[in-house]
Amino acid sequence: MRPGFFLKEAFRALKRNAAPSLAAMLTVLLTALVLGVFIPVVQATTGTANQVRSRVVVNVYLADNITQPQLTALRQRLTTTPNVKSVDYISKQQALNDLQAQRPSTKDAIQLLGRNPLPATYRVVPKDPGQVQKIVNSLVRVDPNTGKRTFAMAGIGDVRNREQDTNKILSATSLVKTLTASLAALLILASIALIANTIRLSIFARRREVEVMKLVGATNWFIRWPFVIEGVVVGFMGGVLAVLLLWVIKDTLVDPLSAKFALIAAPNTIQFPALIAVLLASCVAVSALGSGLTLRRFLRV
Repeated sequence: MRPGFFLKEAFRALKRNAAPSLAAMLTVLLTALVLGVFIPVVQATTGTANQVRSRVVVNVYLADNITQPQLTALRQRLTTTPNVKSVDYISKQQALNDLQAQRPSTKDAIQLLGRNPLPATYRVVPKDPGQVQKIVNSLVRVDPNTGKRTFAMAGIGDVRNREQDTNKILSATSLVKTLTASLAALLILASIALIANTIRLSIFARRREVEVMKLVGATNWFIRWPFVIEGVVVGFMGGVLAVLLLWVIKDTLVDPLSAKFALIAAPNTIQFPALIAVLLASCVAVSALGSGLTLRRFLRV
């Protein structure tokens, strides 16, 4: 193997076939640019959907006459229930403070009432919000004939999970995640197909050159290496130009707007250095593989 010779041949081919190489590089640039914008958008959208799903909770309201042993036993029961992520105790006073902080107008009503009507609560956060109903069913039994609710343990006043709101949240977030995942998959497949076709056209224009080399006895890898190196160079240059454009967009548009729009400043999106590494690696890999695989057809002489 002669790396210097293959490298020299690759750059000479790039110079001799400037137009097809430029077309391939522009295709890589545009594809990387679209992916560079779409990847953070998909992550931000999915992250926001997950944040909304994390608000799904089960509130176990406690009876006012609950005893300390019942309180301890109920907590132990909740923490050992399948699909329970965490259990937080909200006292009557804390519930009142939270309500007055959210709705100051209720302060006068509470004073007029003369007592705190809010119950103490165990707030149960599920591991999988989609399975939240199983937690409710483990605590509440409903008579199918009378519709009467009975609770699995003493000391429980009521169990609520805002079923309608929960179903709306779960269905909406599932739809968002499915749509974004489908769009991402389609975009990646379309990008790979577009780059492969552009490289195929570039190699097709040089098929006579490949046939002559094959007929004079050159091995497959002797012919293939300059094309693979050429693909790496084209992919790297297209990726670098895309990264430079993305950096300009980030610096002049995204960063100034991130202070106003929480979705843009979503903390779970990929960091810019990591995005650069992913794009460059993808551009180089797809271009090199496209060159090597496309060339196989022309090596069968």
